[in-house]
Amino acid sequence: MPADVVPTVFMMTSAMKPPTPEQRHHGVACVSARDFRWERCDIKSTSLLGNVLARQMSADHGAVETILIRDGFLTEASSSNVWIVHEGALLGPPKSELLLEGIRVELLRELCEEEGIAYNLRPIAEADVFAADEILLSSATKEVLPVTTLDGEPVGHGALRGKPGPVYGRLYEAYQRAKATQCL
Repeated sequence: MPADVVPTVFMMTSAMKPPTPEQRHHGVACVSARDFRWERCDIKSTSLLGNVLARQMSADHGAVETILIRDGFLTEASSSNVWIVHEGALLGPPKSELLLEGIRVELLRELCEEEGIAYNLRPIAEADVFAADEILLSSATKEVLPVTTLDGEPVGHGALRGKPGPVYGRLYEAYQRAKATQCL
């Protein structure tokens, strides 16, 4: 890198469009895709073309997000972190160069601790995503949001199949309390 390079600053804003009450109540649809992005997804750069293309995939299918799978394991979504619930525990992929750690990951860990929900970051096989009891998205704008269909199939099992689950409900309420008491 040249020592005499003058840095530039780029800034933009857009209106925040939080999830609607209907999306929070009924959940959202997502699609899955092979994670075709470069191998340093932990670097948030101005060249997010892969993420934009993945987001377009979901838009083309009338879905909110594209959940990305690389070499048989969950990485993230086009603009959100992805979580699964298995036997009441919230599970997410571990930190690595293959995903951008969202700014709400630590908050979700804290909320799980407060709520007595087991929390673990570990590799999540593609089959575990499709067999999950619940799937959740998290981001600054989505906060925590339930995924109720993936690739056109309902998420979950039994009476809660295709509906937001109890772990989502507890984390959503805890998130709202945290917003009221903390500067998020």
